[in-house]
Amino acid sequence: MSIRLCLMFASAAALLALAWSGPTQAQGLTERECSAKYRAAKAAGTLQGMNWNQFRRAQCAAGAAAATPPAATAPAQSTPSARRSRGSAPATVGVGNAVFPSGVSAKYANEKPGRARMLTCLDQYRANKTDAGNGGLRWIQKGGGYYSECNRRLSQR
Repeated sequence: MSIRLCLMFASAAALLALAWSGPTQAQGLTERECSAKYRAAKAAGTLQGMNWNQFRRAQCAAGAAAATPPAATAPAQSTPSARRSRGSAPATVGVGNAVFPSGVSAKYANEKPGRARMLTCLDQYRANKTDAGNGGLRWIQKGGGYYSECNRRLSQR
């Protein structure tokens, strides 16, 4: 009786180990892996007009992961803000051809330093909107938007 019980426990443990071993190619990519793959393809310009849902179905579904080769992913850039954040948020957003102010504007000399930097960045952001000089960045976005990048650059000066 005890041998039969031991065999039952051993087989149950083996089944649990297989179930907990993580996703296989037959299961497809996890949401986090698929998101990283999507961001890399978007940065490389290889989306071919696909939106997130189309990309997820084509590249990350159970059958698609084995059928298509994985896209080359760029190594994530590590920044202090990314290390402080909870979870695994995107490290940084590419700044592309964004134009940033070279220094804090003199018209904000009476303001506190943080507010002066913010207003200077806001003026430049608004000026860049007319000629697409924001490099595809929004004012505030996850992973570091225009304001985050501009404020970091101005506070280093």
